[in-house]
Amino acid sequence: MGKKRKHSEAEAATREKKEEEVAPERPKRTLSGWKEKKDDQVNQTESTTFFRNKEKVLVTCSRRISYRYRHLMLNVVDLLPHCKKDSKIESKSSNGATLNELVELKSCSSCMFFECRKGKDLYLWMSKCPNGPSVKFLVNAVHTMEELKLTGNHLKGSRPILTFSSNFDKDAHWKLLKEMITQIFGIPKEHRKSKPYHDHVFVFSIVDDHIWFRNYQISVPHNESDKIARGGLDKMTLVEVGPRFCLNPIKIFGGSFGGPTLYENPFYISPNQIRALEKKKKAGHYVKKVKAKTRRKMHELDNPLEADEFSEMWKE
Repeated sequence: MGKKRKHSEAEAATREKKEEEVAPERPKRTLSGWKEKKDDQVNQTESTTFFRNKEKVLVTCSRRISYRYRHLMLNVVDLLPHCKKDSKIESKSSNGATLNELVELKSCSSCMFFECRKGKDLYLWMSKCPNGPSVKFLVNAVHTMEELKLTGNHLKGSRPILTFSSNFDKDAHWKLLKEMITQIFGIPKEHRKSKPYHDHVFVFSIVDDHIWFRNYQISVPHNESDKIARGGLDKMTLVEVGPRFCLNPIKIFGGSFGGPTLYENPFYISPNQIRALEKKKKAGHYVKKVKAKTRRKMHELDNPLEADEFSEMWKE
């Protein structure tokens, strides 16, 4: 029989064995799970990083908003699965700080704020939080999906194809608006609430210095005889879904909901001025009527009628 080792000698032997056995390198952990290293990637010294779109949009509105504008906001929310809703806030001068705090609490990077004033005028703020830039639009020609009742339809949460007219590449402010619209309305790839394919199109076109929005369904025939190959556009058609609205840019700011003015629309006329001109026009019609009445009375006084000889015939 061999001699028994002492306790200290056994511990030293096990320690030497542990030092000889090198633990395998732990695989890299990513958002989608553990990533195993391949043989061709082991020799690479530089780590390849890819862009992952994590855009989230906060959509909210001001208090005392009308029902049509609220329905428009809900239609936009249905079109954007990567957005988050929040309760109404007061549209005061300090709404910029409040909205920036809400965006930070909701872990969002952009914000769409529907501001209603006097129950008639709708303003849309698009902002990249917290550093900007931000844009203020006047929303005109609003038609919601409930009142249009168009024949088009597409799956909720599917990713849209964004198309822009060629006018967006002319001036610098249109290029900036195009980039902001692309980041806000473009649904991130592989988003958990989105579908992995495209079946509708968002169309942004500039007409008369206004941005017109349309939403179309990509209609493809499903019959086996008419089934088209991948990439065939001859038999594809576009059917409008809705909603419709028109954006009139007012100002572009350097910060989030404020800051230095980067661009100001010289052709913008506020709705208050338009209503004031209409009232003056109506008031002008009334003044003309009053002046005509006074002129008639003065003419009657200057040219009295002659007495009728038969006026007192039947009084006897």
